[in-house]
Amino acid sequence: MDKRPIGIFDSGLGGLCAVREAQRLLPFEDIIYFGDSGRVPYGSRSYETIKKYGRQDANFLKSKGVKIILAACGTVSSVAMDYLKESFSDIPIIGVVEAACEQAVKLSAQTQNKNIGIIATEATISKGAYEKKIAELDGDLKVYSRACPLFVPLVEGGHLGKDKITKLAAEHYLSEFRGLQLSSLILGCTHYPMIKAAIGEIVQTRLVDVGLCAIQKLSSELLERNLENESGKKGNLELYVSDKAPNFSRIASEFLGEPVSGVTEVEIEKY
Repeated sequence: MDKRPIGIFDSGLGGLCAVREAQRLLPFEDIIYFGDSGRVPYGSRSYETIKKYGRQDANFLKSKGVKIILAACGTVSSVAMDYLKESFSDIPIIGVVEAACEQAVKLSAQTQNKNIGIIATEATISKGAYEKKIAELDGDLKVYSRACPLFVPLVEGGHLGKDKITKLAAEHYLSEFRGLQLSSLILGCTHYPMIKAAIGEIVQTRLVDVGLCAIQKLSSELLERNLENESGKKGNLELYVSDKAPNFSRIASEFLGEPVSGVTEVEIEKY
């Protein structure tokens, strides 16, 4: 048994979707979450900047004594995962790409439909990490990708669910998916599940939540490495941000489905 906390980071609020799933599937685990709200979004940054941000985020979590780190950020997971694993060889680090691709390929096999859709940030789509992983798993699948750069700022601004502005953006980005008969659509950024109602109206197929898939993978990693917390005591959640935006607690409460307070601001450039 290992009572050290789990560390989860994202470019902003999106990774709280993964936190919510972790609280549900791993109720005894303490969680430390860092949201880089002062530098969001990551998806429009250069690869070197994304690597730097990912390293600083992981460094902060490591300083808090976590036993495993989840990069709950599709952009970091696509661009910087190999770099982070090399830089932090003494602590397990997992991303969100692999598990989501495995789920999408599984759904394709079940439906005998070889069309998979992916939506994500500009950096994630340009890197092609999801496409490469899917090709490794099944080279016969057809992948349709689309960058949706406005989705993260909309979510960070509180435009959730079927918000009018979000619906307009979803129509703009996703209309090309109509008629493709996809077996699934990978929501390749952890912000996107917060607007899945708007996305699902346009792309009517199974939506693969990268946050949920990543927590299921993280759970398996804890079991394999004998890192589970089996205390039987409900885990605690600590929230840290790089900029305490006025609406952070309100939107975070919607992500987690419960009131949020006690958010601590961190000077992330120190890490």
